[in-house]
Amino acid sequence: MELKGERLLGADRDTAWRMLNDVDVLKRSVPGCESMTVTGEHTYDVVMRAAVGPVRARFAGKVNRADVEPPSRYRLDFEGQSPQAGFARGQVRVELEETTPGETRLRYAASVQIGGKLAQIGSRLIDAAAAATAEKFFESFAAQIPATSASASSGAAPPGAPVRCGSCRWLLAFIRHLLARRT
Repeated sequence: MELKGERLLGADRDTAWRMLNDVDVLKRSVPGCESMTVTGEHTYDVVMRAAVGPVRARFAGKVNRADVEPPSRYRLDFEGQSPQAGFARGQVRVELEETTPGETRLRYAASVQIGGKLAQIGSRLIDAAAAATAEKFFESFAAQIPATSASASSGAAPPGAPVRCGSCRWLLAFIRHLLARRT
């Protein structure tokens, strides 16, 4: 499965970069995330609960950041599995581009492979679950953008306001959802 999208964030690029690399912010933003533990400089263990159609499971997985070029881009390699639901693995390329002093465009492209019961569910249910999870992720993420960031002083949407970029939300939520299923 290949996914691409973008989202406009109400924060300057440095703030967006810092937040996308903050384990506590990510843990609070990822729906169903039970834990996210730093295991190395760019490596994390993740435990999540997720549901896709009739399949509900706890996933355990690993996420590794590679090709890191602060504050512009990185690649996330991930894998996760659940004895009840199957597995997911893949990679996501994330790029940040400051469009105005208080707004940053986040672009992503993901390649994902799934197996087990997840693969039997069908792409429509998986796509719908991923979209819903992504939307929840970005709502939580946007709510955590500091009021003191450049976006707040530039008249951009206040923290907690809806953030534009359905595709980006979908991808990040989908990845977190897949990682959650591996437990």
